[in-house]
Amino acid sequence: MLFNSPIYIFLFLPVVIALYYLLNKTRLTVIGKSWLVLASLFFYGYWNPKYLLLIIGSMLVNFAMGNALHRRRNRGSAHHSHSTRRRVLAGGIVFNLALLGCFKYADFVLGNLNFALGSSIHLLDLALPLGISFFTFQQIAYLVDCYKEETKEYDFLNYCLFISFFPQLIAGPIVHHREIMPQFMKIRAKVLNWSNISTGIFIFCVGLFKKIVVADTFAVWANAGFDSPHPMGLLVAWGTSLSYTFQLYYDFSGYSDMAIGAALLFNIKLPINFNSPYKAKNIREFWQRWHITLSNFLRDYIYIPLGGNRAGKYRTYLNLFITFLLGGLWHGAGWTFVVWGGLHGAALVAHRLWSRAGLRMPWPVGWFSTFMFVNFAWVFFRASSFEGALRVLEGMVGINGIETSTMLADIMWRSKEWATMAFGVSLVDTATQIDNFAYIIVFGFAAFLLPNTMQAVRFAPYRGDMVFKPSFVYAVFVGMILFYSLVSNIQNAPSQFLYFNF
Repeated sequence: MLFNSPIYIFLFLPVVIALYYLLNKTRLTVIGKSWLVLASLFFYGYWNPKYLLLIIGSMLVNFAMGNALHRRRNRGSAHHSHSTRRRVLAGGIVFNLALLGCFKYADFVLGNLNFALGSSIHLLDLALPLGISFFTFQQIAYLVDCYKEETKEYDFLNYCLFISFFPQLIAGPIVHHREIMPQFMKIRAKVLNWSNISTGIFIFCVGLFKKIVVADTFAVWANAGFDSPHPMGLLVAWGTSLSYTFQLYYDFSGYSDMAIGAALLFNIKLPINFNSPYKAKNIREFWQRWHITLSNFLRDYIYIPLGGNRAGKYRTYLNLFITFLLGGLWHGAGWTFVVWGGLHGAALVAHRLWSRAGLRMPWPVGWFSTFMFVNFAWVFFRASSFEGALRVLEGMVGINGIETSTMLADIMWRSKEWATMAFGVSLVDTATQIDNFAYIIVFGFAAFLLPNTMQAVRFAPYRGDMVFKPSFVYAVFVGMILFYSLVSNIQNAPSQFLYFNF
């Protein structure tokens, strides 16, 4: 089920909320929690019911491992207990990585073996279960936190809710047990809070607009360009790359807003996962703003265990580079993702060297350089092959001139095709006549200069200082963007969020 589908907005979400608060109001809190878990599992299984067995099996194994870590903490001698707990932790991490590897990386490994050895090993051709990268990392973090004695022992129902809570199940944020479960345990979380309801609806609708109206429109140009086999002229190549850069921005920003908004309807504050990353003045700041919970996971569970910055500057640089190579591979089983991760790892190393040398640059230069690098690297992230990436990059540097009539005709034809799928036949002409660069300028300005949604409502998880005052103006605004978003997508099935593929 998609956040941007009418069945989710007008049926699933209202029914789940109404019954959840009704059960809590009648003091059937355990049944209310069970209802939320069942609703979340239904939400997950809506695409493919057979993968319910996967996520339930994963939760059972990881809960058992977590319980074993809790029990072993207080049993036997200190040395025996510590060594046993390390083996349990290692077993849990191996289980989770094996599960992820089987579904996400098996064919990638087999394909490379076939290429290297000239063999013909049959690929598994397993469909990638939605959200497996997210709930796998979340459970690895849980086991490590159990090992470090940073979690309390909760029952299985609580654990299921922690993993399956539908606003963050499919594409994050990656949350910690200690961040979320105490919120569900609070009495006031079980009572309808109209302030949270109004704020949640506002945030959700803004995210919906970003996804349907902005990101899906950029997708028309991005898909047309990246899917074209012809050489690209300068303007078309830049239009293609910038369209994807802003498509991904508004798609992920929209999802993050909708996840936070939906969770607020249950009085749960998810961590901020997206904080205007294109405002970053250097690459380090970019990763403090983009996919924040993944950046924190990579830092805490890969970079620091590798040694972090404790083993000298050269080892620090190597650890940074390895961390982002693995971060690239986490996003997708393909060499283009590895190259993308390697580019960011190298950029972070360069930033460290620059800072260590005491060098500085004016912030406009730093911002422009960072954005241009990010835009360049996204080409590898989006392209389905190195040939496709190089075709776009060659156009961006002007190798093929300004443009060719063949390329423009191809882009126009593909734009009409994508617009038909994204917006419906009646909007084809409108969608294809919009000036691509005008759209880039307008929504680029919004990404670079305007406050983001969380700043607009002063959302601050865990501190309770959120400030949002509903008014008639806000109500009209929400109604307008909700209506326009749904009309824009009414003639076609809602499109998936890009991070569902990772």
